[in-house]
Amino acid sequence: MNSGKSTALLQAAHNYEERDQVVLLAKPAIDTKGARSITSRLGVSREVDFLITPDLNLRTAFADLSHQRSITAQKPVACLLIDEAQFLTPAQVDQALEIAVLDDVPVLAYGIRTDFLTHGFPGSLRLLEIAHSLEELKTICRCGRKALFNARKANGSFIFDGEQVAIDGPVVTYESLCPACYFEEKNIR
Repeated sequence: MNSGKSTALLQAAHNYEERDQVVLLAKPAIDTKGARSITSRLGVSREVDFLITPDLNLRTAFADLSHQRSITAQKPVACLLIDEAQFLTPAQVDQALEIAVLDDVPVLAYGIRTDFLTHGFPGSLRLLEIAHSLEELKTICRCGRKALFNARKANGSFIFDGEQVAIDGPVVTYESLCPACYFEEKNIR
């Protein structure tokens, strides 16, 4: 959280397109923040080409849309960019790898590793197992140390129970914390 993942994704899309390449952007449908758009905290946003539902076969959907876009643009799709990749299913992560390896189209997936209880998201765990490379985008805690955890707040107070997924909005927000500040808020000493 707050490390600039969405900004980096939008910059990657810009870089490809600046070189006259075609990209497709996607995000899981469960991420309702921004509706059909990827939105960065810096105010930059862009509508996705498709939303990924839990039952969607990512490789099939990519192939269909890629074929359509290639006809329109008269060139092949050069890259698939996925935001909030932690919400992918493990099977969809495997399908992303198939796109990268078998279809020879780079897939850049941006997401977080763990939830507000420090448990890995299933999609993130699978990405950690099979990704060609990983690049950590860092953010800092309120104390200035490297933040590792995403603490959930409900109505302004930290909470440490509940469903794994709660999209931030007017009631639920998140704060990036270092382990020491996370444990302090959890009253672990």
